[in-house]
Amino acid sequence: MTKGNARDALLPFAVLAGALAAWEAAARVLAIPTYVLPAPSLVAETLVKDREILFSALLVTLTTALEALTLATIGGVALALLISRSRWLERAIMPFAIVLQVTPIIAVAPLLLVYLEPARAVLVCAFLVAFFPILANASLGLASVDRALVELFDLYRASPWQKLIFLRAPAALPQFLAGLRIGGGLSLIGAIAAELAAGAAGRGAGLAFRISEAGYRLDIPRMFAALALVSAAGVMIYAALTALSHLCLRRWHESARGKSE
Repeated sequence: MTKGNARDALLPFAVLAGALAAWEAAARVLAIPTYVLPAPSLVAETLVKDREILFSALLVTLTTALEALTLATIGGVALALLISRSRWLERAIMPFAIVLQVTPIIAVAPLLLVYLEPARAVLVCAFLVAFFPILANASLGLASVDRALVELFDLYRASPWQKLIFLRAPAALPQFLAGLRIGGGLSLIGAIAAELAAGAAGRGAGLAFRISEAGYRLDIPRMFAALALVSAAGVMIYAALTALSHLCLRRWHESARGKSE
């Protein structure tokens, strides 16, 4: 890693440390009540004190988000492959996928809780939110193949499977990975939104339920501690998917090669 890359990597941490220091100083100097704005030190203390409750809830939420992302990836890629083979199928299915995407998940979650058990309802909500970006990006990638290369494969009488493996799949990989990064963050958002609805119904178990529970009890430090865990989980998911994207594209695609040079 070059000196410039190290500086760029450390810059966000320096800004975060400065913001936390300013927050701590303001909370102490202005004597802000803890039920209004707890200091970062109190949030960290609460995170350690309530670690069993908060980290077990985080595990529930994170497991649900990752399961939903896995199912959305499998379903989105499979449907994108089918759509790429049939224009009629695309016209028949895509409107329903768009309707699911534009419908606020917070409005769908209470309805799903009527028909499904809470854990299954949260999983379905997270799946629905993550599904469309993966489907849309994978479909776009499969359709964005250079026509000259398609004609070249036709000239050499390549089979449909050979076209898929050696032409369409590599061409679609950058778009698919971009959709995967978006879907990863949205799966966590969908899980949190559904858990909030489940918590309002008194049937929650995840981190969002703990946030609602702390709010009802006016335990603001625990709310901030839980929010910090949610943010950390989102950052970890995005960082892992970004690393996967870089690993897959670094040797041949300009989007990754430009960052590594």
